[in-house]
Amino acid sequence: MKGNRIAADSALTVLAPLVWGSTYLVTTELLPPDRPLLAATLRALPAGLILLAIGRTLPRGGWWWRAAVLGTLNIGAFLYLLFVAAYHLPGGVAALVMAVQPTIVLVLSALLLKERIARSHAAACALGIVGVGLLALTPGAGLDAVGVGAGLLGAVSMATGVVLTKRWGRPSGAGLLTFTGWQLTAGGLLLLPVTLLGEGLPGSVDGRNVAGFAYLGLVGALLAYAVWFRGVERLPALTVSVLGFASPLAAMALGYVFLGETLSPVQLTGALTVVVAVALALPRARKGRGLPRTRKGRERVSPPPPSRREPFSRAS
Repeated sequence: MKGNRIAADSALTVLAPLVWGSTYLVTTELLPPDRPLLAATLRALPAGLILLAIGRTLPRGGWWWRAAVLGTLNIGAFLYLLFVAAYHLPGGVAALVMAVQPTIVLVLSALLLKERIARSHAAACALGIVGVGLLALTPGAGLDAVGVGAGLLGAVSMATGVVLTKRWGRPSGAGLLTFTGWQLTAGGLLLLPVTLLGEGLPGSVDGRNVAGFAYLGLVGALLAYAVWFRGVERLPALTVSVLGFASPLAAMALGYVFLGETLSPVQLTGALTVVVAVALALPRARKGRGLPRTRKGRERVSPPPPSRREPFSRAS
């Protein structure tokens, strides 16, 4: 049963990076050109405000700054650095730089979560980087110091956010959608002034643009991040991070189906390598490690420890 639960949680969580892999297609085909910060802001802030309106729950005490930190790391800073890297680097190089994120998660999990570094975990990180490189790199790909630096900082930001989300959990009484709304709102508020100062607002918006923004906000943010943070709660931090390798796989598949892009044997090899990396990172149920039993043969269940989580307040 435990193995089935792990498989189900992994299958559901991977839907988030698969959805994020469609961002490139939606951006190029539906959104106004050269508006990456606007896309990031409208992806995060409206979805966060919708979730806050539904849950009507605000943080309290230490969860104000925790929500702000997580929203900055997982949403605001990450999306900004991601777009900086995308503008300064070819797509393949940007994807390869960001692929170091699971390795950073592996190290931070050992330091902050006291998780043991297994050989299979290290192999999964290495194979994932190789696979993304084969999948995305092109012969003419070049390097740019600003782009590489932004990509590395973006990977550190998201990796730190994943590990801190795992370490802090969420306060009792605050549902998953509410917790997601806190982070999306915090990240969107961080992006808003940067967008207004750096890009401003477009002169006109048509129906295709509205459809693209709605998809990124409702599906790419509201639903996808809720699924992602659920996975962070239920799965090891490294597993969740390695599942993110599914994003370039989805981008490649969508480009092939909708944009007529061709796939080389090297790219197909990279895709297979990424799948192997994800399989290595999946947790496995341990045999013979059930609950301790009493003399009568019944499972002995210990009462749950008292919660140390902060209380929450309900918005008026």
